[in-house]
Amino acid sequence: MKHFDYLLAGSGLYAAVFAWMAGKKGKTCLVVEKRDTIGGNIYCEETEGIRVHKYGAHIFHTSNREVWDFVNQFTEFNRYTNSPVANYKGEMYNMPFNMNTFSKMWGISTPAEAKSIIEEQRSVIKGEPANLEEQAISLVGTDIYRKLVKGYTEKQWGRDCRELPGFIIRRLPVRYTYDNNYFNDLYQGIPVEGYNAMIEKMFAGCEIRTGVDYLEHREELDALADRVVYTGMIDAFYDFRFGNLEYRSLRFETELLDTDNYQGVAVVNYTDRETPYTRIIEHKHFEFGTQPCTVITREYPAEWRPGMEPYYPVNDEKNQALLKRYQELAQAEEKVIFGGRLAEYRYYDMDKVIESALRRAEEEFGNE
Repeated sequence: MKHFDYLLAGSGLYAAVFAWMAGKKGKTCLVVEKRDTIGGNIYCEETEGIRVHKYGAHIFHTSNREVWDFVNQFTEFNRYTNSPVANYKGEMYNMPFNMNTFSKMWGISTPAEAKSIIEEQRSVIKGEPANLEEQAISLVGTDIYRKLVKGYTEKQWGRDCRELPGFIIRRLPVRYTYDNNYFNDLYQGIPVEGYNAMIEKMFAGCEIRTGVDYLEHREELDALADRVVYTGMIDAFYDFRFGNLEYRSLRFETELLDTDNYQGVAVVNYTDRETPYTRIIEHKHFEFGTQPCTVITREYPAEWRPGMEPYYPVNDEKNQALLKRYQELAQAEEKVIFGGRLAEYRYYDMDKVIESALRRAEEEFGNE
């Protein structure tokens, strides 16, 4: 039976980066993937010539030159700049919160006027913010909180803002310039050939088996390799010995429409509490598409249950304490490397996943 240096459980970005680095060192890799497709959540499907981000919008952005150079060896990136729009009961506001937002909200035109209004509104919070509601008001005031933060956040997390910890929103971007670029990062864009092509190049030289659940066949698969790179849920690896880590999940409704332009922008956030979805993605705008039709996806947040796709870790104290117990078990594993958003129970942007995998590969291969 063929033997491999590494067995990669999962085929997302972390595994792909590790596989590429292993291949450069002459190592052999077997990749097993539970889904029928590779690429994890950055997998795209094509509909009428439009690349559809099947598991939610993935916009690559980073300020790390090493990461940017790494991904650019596989693909060129287009000039897409993330500039989402917020829809509050039909009122349209620019994101992130900037002078365009403040001008529309209050009919003002200068940074001094915006600062004065926010300063006055945030003064209702005395002392250290005790929850997300108080944290948000202390950053952006009551008007913006009520229209653009409260409803969206409560839908996203399925809880009242007063029950959520403030740290979730501590880094809320607030700009006193007329700049709709959501990210502060130096580099951003979408792969010109698509994410699928990028991932396929990273896995070049690997043996890939899709439709295989690593945890169901662990014993026989482990016997095929010297080392395992596990990118699935850390609690599942240990058969939920201490209980389940909590996640928020998402449900997607995708529709092909007979119009060339549905909403004029790739992402519209619906910030009122009554609209059941948090946002609509119009995929063609990621690549400046000119197709005569369009594809939209409505994104509905959901409480995670076993069998559903876990998206956002619920990083509260209870879950962090549980995670620590699983991490102690993981640290004792001599043959297994745990990496990626599920194995590390972290909300990771793509560049941070790549960074993490590159560091781990460096540790693993050293100066070989």
